Amino acid sequence: MAKAPRPAAPVPSEAARLAEALIFTAAAPVTEADLAARLGPGTDVPAVLAEIAHAYAARGITLTRAAGGYAFRTAPDLGPALRGTAPEPRKLSRAALETLAIVAYHQPVTRAEIEEIRGVTTSKGSLDLLLETGWVRLRGRRRTPGRPVTYGTTPAFLDQFGLDAVSDLPGLDELKGLGLIEGRLPAGFRVPQPGGGAEADEDPLDPEDRGAQE
Repeated sequence: MAKAPRPAAPVPSEAARLAEALIFTAAAPVTEADLAARLGPGTDVPAVLAEIAHAYAARGITLTRAAGGYAFRTAPDLGPALRGTAPEPRKLSRAALETLAIVAYHQPVTRAEIEEIRGVTTSKGSLDLLLETGWVRLRGRRRTPGRPVTYGTTPAFLDQFGLDAVSDLPGLDELKGLGLIEGRLPAGFRVPQPGGGAEADEDPLDPEDRGAQE
């Protein structure tokens, strides 16, 4: 008995083909607004993204939300099989990791505030390294004496750690579940909710401030 022919795969729409190419060639996650500008007026961008996500649902790469946009990433279940095939990411020192965590959870934060939270002086090298990786940026200047620079995270930080927004950072319960916080915590201990927009006491940087770090 002859086998029934396999049903043909659905032909992707032209909008989906173009959006797929735009996402694939982009150096950073592509936002819906970016896609809408390239796909033309009247295009149902969420429907196009859903079409692409469905087409890649069982593939080795999937369409993923990251840093407020969309990007192709390796399917999560293939991670163990791919260990050792990708270049090793740049290793951060303990001081740089602590500084990065403080910036992520307390942003906008000044260098003096980072040192107060860590309890030790923060070397210029740690902040320089985080700025070099592109995970930390200069946000603005605090409206206090001396007008110190404030630091915050970048879309590249969100993309690197698989987050769509800073609000997706693990909370206290999640950190406990991951074993990152153990033992008895001091009374009133909490994990702060990071801020994404400008604060009431924060001014945007002037162009000449871009090279400043103090």
